[in-house]
Amino acid sequence: MFACNRVTVSRSLDQLLKYRPSAEKFPIIVTQDCGHQPTATVIKQYVEKHGVKHIQQPDLREISLPWPQRKFVGYYKIARHYKWALNQIFLAFNYSAVIIVEDDLDISPDFYEYFSATYPLLKEDPHLWCVSAWNDNGKANLVSDEPELLYRSDFFPGLGWMIERSLWLELGPKWPETFWDDWMRHPGQRQGRECIRPEICRTSTFGKKGVSNGLFYEKHLKYIKLNEKSVPFTKIDLSYLKKETYDKNFVKKVYDAPLMTVTEVVLAAKPELPAARVQYNNKNDFKAAAKKLGIMDDYKAGVPRSAYRGVVSFVFRGRRIYLAPPQTWKAYDPTWS
Repeated sequence: MFACNRVTVSRSLDQLLKYRPSAEKFPIIVTQDCGHQPTATVIKQYVEKHGVKHIQQPDLREISLPWPQRKFVGYYKIARHYKWALNQIFLAFNYSAVIIVEDDLDISPDFYEYFSATYPLLKEDPHLWCVSAWNDNGKANLVSDEPELLYRSDFFPGLGWMIERSLWLELGPKWPETFWDDWMRHPGQRQGRECIRPEICRTSTFGKKGVSNGLFYEKHLKYIKLNEKSVPFTKIDLSYLKKETYDKNFVKKVYDAPLMTVTEVVLAAKPELPAARVQYNNKNDFKAAAKKLGIMDDYKAGVPRSAYRGVVSFVFRGRRIYLAPPQTWKAYDPTWS
């Protein structure tokens, strides 16, 4: 868990402890930046009562930036903290994998079950590089009541995510000075690899105030639905998520869905159709459709949020919608940004 100066870190720690099935399998390490003593005092209580490990980022120097970049200094400090902390996890403590959360996240009752079940997939599939608890289009009105439903995604979501040591050994030496999450989304890092993500989020954020100054929170993050039903993922056959099987089934499902226009979808035309496809042919098409349908309309390195093979899957007024490029789609265009 990454922490800084929020004494409400206790809220997140209480949930991690409440739902944790095994202290041996899931040791909790809180890594703290900022040197904020009131927060350190709160964390210390969990060290004493629950055996939580508390490590503190030693480099608290101010970062000197030219004037236009000074407003981003917080993002530089976060990137510095991530690099130091993940070096501790993988190089000093020698763990084989880590689940990364921050001090402003609530978690679902099946948070650990979700990561336990998907870890073997991450380990075995060279096309996967992360498992995330987050769906960027996870607002209550955009998801179905299928908490067991999981996807592959080309978009790196963050907000509760798992990686292996081998990935850190690759990324750590070239870790950026700032905006580490957008850097990870760049083709040079992603290299065509994918993440597993859920239909319904296994994390939600209560951190209205932070480095981004509530950017995004009021408009979007506070409406994200947190899963409340426990799904026994470790008892479910998740082989449908293996790339060859998944790609074949996903493409068929998307392109077998009847084509509808955005206007038809918004007006609830053809109510007999449980699923439909809305096609976009260029960047502006996508942005216009996304705005009208209420999903995130931005790209990172050409990849729309939550997309797989260019397709964004969500629910609109009870109907499954695939906002999709033509079936001849070959690759993302990083200039779509």
